[in-house]
Amino acid sequence: MNLPLEGKVAVVTGGASGVGLGIAQEFVEQGARVVITDLRQEQLDEAVARIGPNSSGIVADVVKLADMEAAYQEVIARHGQLDAVVANAGIGAHAPLGAITEEQFDRTFDVNAKGVLFTVQPAIALLPPGGTVVVIGSTASIQPPAGMGLYGGSKAAVRAFIRSWIQDIKGTGIRMNILSPGAVDTDSLRSALGMAQGADAVAAAVRRMGEGNPTGRIADPREIGKAVAFLSSDASSFVTGVELFADGGMAQV
Repeated sequence: MNLPLEGKVAVVTGGASGVGLGIAQEFVEQGARVVITDLRQEQLDEAVARIGPNSSGIVADVVKLADMEAAYQEVIARHGQLDAVVANAGIGAHAPLGAITEEQFDRTFDVNAKGVLFTVQPAIALLPPGGTVVVIGSTASIQPPAGMGLYGGSKAAVRAFIRSWIQDIKGTGIRMNILSPGAVDTDSLRSALGMAQGADAVAAAVRRMGEGNPTGRIADPREIGKAVAFLSSDASSFVTGVELFADGGMAQV
């Protein structure tokens, strides 16, 4: 059986739910040992139970550098190595121009931009040649809908980070890429739709979200996990600095 990530140890931030959970599940399926981080121990315990015995969790806040440094030291203590980092933790605060608050700006850029920096920077010294970093971006980095300027701007900042950072780490053998999903069918998406439109309207709303997509649907979290696993495996050994859109073609039409 071919296991592309066999022998690798990966960290997935924000891995207790949604896209992060799908990524962690796919990594374990492909042979990796995975450590997920999130904010609450109870949520981590539930996620680890779903992912399986080759996973574990660490409570850490990506906006706190000390938390992430401590998390990586714990990973090394548990596994003796670090091979792949997935900077997945992120939030969305949406408001149109004229209604954006200082709190929304600070929180969005803290998690989505500073959180990526504090996830990646302390990992560099621990990653070996051939180690990988994948940052989870968004199609909003190039196609932000109305009212999503904050979110789209924070994801565009991540694109600039990676373009610069691959030059900063030249010669290390470490690769960095961005994986940008479109809409993904997660519990949080369905919960948000339910609150906005009512529980009975959720299934139809999800279908409508996919209608304008060339594939005719939105993504499953495990599909995002497969794309991230590719960027974290030796199959992409000469791929670095790219933004790969896993969006069913939406960014191209």
